[in-house]
Amino acid sequence: MSKPVSPAAGASRRALLALLAAGGLPALARPAAARPAFAQDPSAPFPDRPVRMIIPVAPGGSLDILGRTFARQMTPVLGQPVVAENHPGAGSNLAFELVARARPDGHTLLVGSDPLTINPSLYRRVGFHPVRDFAPIAELVRAPQVLVVHPTHPATDLASFLRLARQAEGRMTMASQGNGSIGHLTGAVLSRRAEVAFTHVPYRGGGPAVIDVVAGHVEALLVTLPAAIEHIRGGRLKALAVSSGTRSGALPDVPTIAEGGFPGFDIVTWQGILATAGTPEPVIARLHTVLVEALRRPDVAEGLRSQGFEVTGTNPEAFAALIREEANRWPPVVRLANAQLD
Repeated sequence: MSKPVSPAAGASRRALLALLAAGGLPALARPAAARPAFAQDPSAPFPDRPVRMIIPVAPGGSLDILGRTFARQMTPVLGQPVVAENHPGAGSNLAFELVARARPDGHTLLVGSDPLTINPSLYRRVGFHPVRDFAPIAELVRAPQVLVVHPTHPATDLASFLRLARQAEGRMTMASQGNGSIGHLTGAVLSRRAEVAFTHVPYRGGGPAVIDVVAGHVEALLVTLPAAIEHIRGGRLKALAVSSGTRSGALPDVPTIAEGGFPGFDIVTWQGILATAGTPEPVIARLHTVLVEALRRPDVAEGLRSQGFEVTGTNPEAFAALIREEANRWPPVVRLANAQLD
């Protein structure tokens, strides 16, 4: 169990909020991963062999489901197998480095999410740069973090939850998917803005954290909505607020943290597909078209929405802009949460 997040930790509230709102941090200055130089022939047919879909987590989670769903959808259209491969480890860094160093021809793809932009400030050394080493293709979905408690918890909304947390003077337990996860960092920002402390309880993934809140072993949890939505619908968890700037279509009756008295609060997880930097533009364009057409299929889109995702399907330029913004956003939050890992 980590130490409680103290309201006095890190940068001042005003400075932190200014940085988060303005994105005023310089671009990450870490060296790019070493990568062999491959000669590219933009006119070469694509694909001319199976495509690898690298999933940076173990089987079973939402990122794994997303990668396998789109691998199945892409295979008949591309005319080559799209093979989903799980490469968990080192907080997803192993998978990120694998794709960063791959031949830039579109035959190795990454199912990316927020750790791609969080990890360079979370870990002291990483072998990739989230902006320079990847070619974004399409953001596919996004989802908020949801603040949940056991149904018997006395809190009925965010205001009463924070009031109880203040009375507990740092003893209220707040779980997350893990140290430095987006749930942990969302909790750190909420702690700072609300001027209230929690005892952070990191888990190895959202699933185990959800189970322990359902069992009553920890009091509260900030977790990506798809990990908790079935328990919320089944009455095994009580949702108090979501972290997105607008309410979730999957939980329209649950207010946002911004509505609870924290204007501008807007933190979501995103998931999308990236290739290695230097992949020819025609290959990126074809992959984007195939992914977006799959995303428009009613069965695919409704399946994702039913899990609590918002379907996006952005173009490569918009996805690249999101990654640049996120890479600038997280360093001060990691410092605030005292979350840096070796």
